[in-house]
Amino acid sequence: MPNGQLKDMACRSLLLKLHRMELIHLPEPVHDGRNHLRNKTSTSPQIDYRISPINSGLKEILPLSVKVVNEKKDALLFNKLLNNHHYLGYKGTVGEHMKYLVFDNRQRPIAALLFGSAAWRLEDRDRFIGWDDTTRQRNLYFLTNNMRFLILPWVKVPNLASHILSKVARRIKTDWIEKYSHPIVLLETFVEIDRFKGTCYKAANWMYIGKTKGRSRNDRYSKLHVPIKDIYLLPLIANYREVLLR
Repeated sequence: MPNGQLKDMACRSLLLKLHRMELIHLPEPVHDGRNHLRNKTSTSPQIDYRISPINSGLKEILPLSVKVVNEKKDALLFNKLLNNHHYLGYKGTVGEHMKYLVFDNRQRPIAALLFGSAAWRLEDRDRFIGWDDTTRQRNLYFLTNNMRFLILPWVKVPNLASHILSKVARRIKTDWIEKYSHPIVLLETFVEIDRFKGTCYKAANWMYIGKTKGRSRNDRYSKLHVPIKDIYLLPLIANYREVLLR
């Protein structure tokens, strides 16, 4: 990784995926792979949140507070919200990532966002940037993918989603530098076209630049089929292409 840390868990995950696809053969594990600490009865505090409908205009719940998830209690709340209310759920993230919780002016949780590793290869994105394989591999860490964006289902506030996206976009580069000691210059996300129209991304000035090919993010062998999605990008600096083409 650019900050000098090894991507151990990401490599392990990819090797296991390739083994299950019978593209490589891994030896039998030397140690028991079960995580005994994880399987113990948890003594962590229970995280509860109140489900109280919020039906109002945007001004009535401003100012919003956007919080980077660092503390344990925030991580527990973040995990619970995504697991309970996002259609994809949440099983954890490997590699560089950033988690945000969003609260209204009464400190009620209203949204959660997850940014993680950008897709390894995207034909339409790479063509838009002007990447060849070598340059993409060298500079991919300047991108991050908005992997989850959840507005809690009982929150009905017009223009809230685009307002949150814009608010997060203004701070994520600084947050990333503080956490990983390098900047990011471009955000990407995928919108499942059978479910969503991408309206909030468009309203927040994200650019539609093409579609995925119906393969998984890290699928280099065209065997992991997923729904086709629209690709949206948001530059964080004016000369992002110059940085990405170095």
